Order: sequence, then structure tokens, then C-alpha cells
Amino acid sequence: MKKLVAGGVAVVAAGALAVPALAATKTVQVKDNKFVAKSITVKKGTTVKWVWKGQAPHDVSVAKGPAKFKSSVQTSGSFSKKLTKAGTYTIICTIHQPDMRMTIKVK
Repeated sequence: MKKLVAGGVAVVAAGALAVPALAATKTVQVKDNKFVAKSITVKKGTTVKWVWKGQAPHDVSVAKGPAKFKSSVQTSGSFSKKLTKAGTYTIICTIHQPDMRMTIKVK
């Protein structure tokens, strides 16, 4: 660590401390029989958070992709998943398929 002395006070030089990057989060609304974001692209390690905004019950399920996950059926609240495998995910609501779907590209 590099220290500078300014007026008798030791100061840590900018850039001397490495600060880890904060993990990214991308939010998608689950509303009115659609995902509000038909397609998103995120980096590996991003957490995708689905937030329920409508009245109808929905779930979030991977129909096709490099990893599988599924939320419970909900009418409120949220569900989050950290995506660590690169590839294309087709996300559906199993109640409202085939019309309620979205794509997530993880790079």
C-alpha cells in the first residue's frame, strides 16, 4: 500500500486499495401474463430478480438452457437466481405457456 504524507497526516494513495466489484442484479417484472423484458443480456454471475406486479399467479421456469431452476407459483413477492453458466435461457411461466416467455443471454 502506498502512503503519502501531507501536512503530517498519512494518506492512502488512490488506487492503492482494490475494491471488489459489486455483483450485478437485473430486475424483470412479472405482470399481466407477460415478462416485462422479452429479452435481456447479462454477464455471468449476474443475479436476475423477477418481481410480481400483477394479480394473476405466475412462476418462473427454465424451459431450455444450460441450467435448470423454477420458482414457486406466486401472486406477489420476488424470486432471484444468480446465473453462473453462459448460454441462452428460455424462461416461461408454466401456467401461461407458450405465450408467456422471455430469453436471457448470459455471456
